Amino acid sequence: MKLYKFLLAGGLTLSSGLYSCQDQLADVTPQTSLNQQLALSDPNAALTLYTGVYASLRNYHGTLFNLGEMRSDLWADGLFTESEDTGLKQYWSHNISATNVPAANWGGFYTLIDRINTVIQLFPKAPLDDARRKSALAEMHGLRAYIYYTLLRTWGDVPITTEPVAAVGNLTDLYRERSSADEVMKLIKSDIEQSLSLFGGTNTFTPKRVHWSRAATLTLKGDVFLWSGTHMGGGAADFTTAKTALDEVKAIPALGLQANFADIFDATKETNNREIIFALSFEKNEATQSTYGNFLVNTTQAGTLVFEPIPGPGVPVSTTYPLVAGASRIGLSPAMLTRLNDPTDRRARVSFRTMHRTTAGNPVAGVLLTKFIGRVDAGVQLYDTDFPVYRYADVLLLLAEAKTKLGSDPSEEINAIRQRAYGTTYPPYTSGSQQANMEAILEEYLREFIGEGRRWWALRRAGDAYVFRNVSTTYLPASQPFKLLLPISVGMLNTDPKLKQTAGY
Repeated sequence: MKLYKFLLAGGLTLSSGLYSCQDQLADVTPQTSLNQQLALSDPNAALTLYTGVYASLRNYHGTLFNLGEMRSDLWADGLFTESEDTGLKQYWSHNISATNVPAANWGGFYTLIDRINTVIQLFPKAPLDDARRKSALAEMHGLRAYIYYTLLRTWGDVPITTEPVAAVGNLTDLYRERSSADEVMKLIKSDIEQSLSLFGGTNTFTPKRVHWSRAATLTLKGDVFLWSGTHMGGGAADFTTAKTALDEVKAIPALGLQANFADIFDATKETNNREIIFALSFEKNEATQSTYGNFLVNTTQAGTLVFEPIPGPGVPVSTTYPLVAGASRIGLSPAMLTRLNDPTDRRARVSFRTMHRTTAGNPVAGVLLTKFIGRVDAGVQLYDTDFPVYRYADVLLLLAEAKTKLGSDPSEEINAIRQRAYGTTYPPYTSGSQQANMEAILEEYLREFIGEGRRWWALRRAGDAYVFRNVSTTYLPASQPFKLLLPISVGMLNTDPKLKQTAGY
């Protein structure tokens, strides 16, 4: 029997536009067989597979951002100067159904999982020194746990595959039923423990923190156990486990808050940036960011809009950012702008700026996301700011959440975040009721992580009540809790008879 290439174009089913029937499979060769034997004899080939995982992960930047942010209250009903981006509106308006599915085909994450599985399978036999082998495997188990955690938070029950797909004889070989959320969580926690075991006690980082680390696994562990404690019956035991893991990260000497919030997102200060735990790498002459194009402004409008017209004089947007080019199709609502545009909060100006018209009253025309706007290099705007997946501020707010859910005082962590944001005159937080503490934590999540894909996950992890309290009931009423998870498409159901639709859809 011939071997068949498995095109993971969006999950465990073949892309319907490429190979829809079995006889079309017979003329191709297995993708994973191309480098497999070479990786078992050549250390460079093995490391190429390992490096390829990170290159592949970077391609999911937009998906990670959308899933973690665009379903929240942050950018909903915003002000913008061009036609609205209907694809992103689908997320924040929760205009979602079995026939209107964002992030179809599991967001394409099973392609990445297959690559991770390949490294996990091959590296125990690859010609590498033991320390390098263990480090790479520790990273891969941590990354696989993170991706499955993203899948679980988004869809609940999802297929589990821990072996790379090298050969397919029949289409039925590709069919996978959805494993229960409990089974998926069991795999996530197992991978976390395997990652920690392989890392041992090593808390080192590469100079540019774009490789998974023990600190990243511990931060993920805190995140995961907060979720399972809140949503999966783990309760106080899981919250305690989360707190223990996060306390350990907090104590790592190489980590801490940057004194200047803007330095976190300065592409020239990424080496040994003490706030970064793990980030997606973007570099000149490699790959640069493109996800935020709809949060910028086109060059024509940049010449007609101004910053800070009051008390004035306003500065043309094109003067401040002469080389920025994009589209203003997503923005913050007037209510959210009023809430966030606090001149004493140093995070606001770093994160976004309001663009105003020059007509009477200088009304707000739109919002420019500045956190990842990059820098001018050789006469072009270079979007080379790394995208943080976890940073030290995450650890503090996750730890504050663990303390809150255990009935303890989270004010130390909340005030550390506030002091950096507001300076020595920061408004100190005093611990109150559990709900008051959780709302204070969520307020810091809102302000701290604009554009970083955190707000939706923070609301979801806090608990369903916090989601419905913050997201407009026009779009996400409490009577439709099934919409907290995404559906899968009719095409996926038709392609794979083992799949079942997400409950409620």
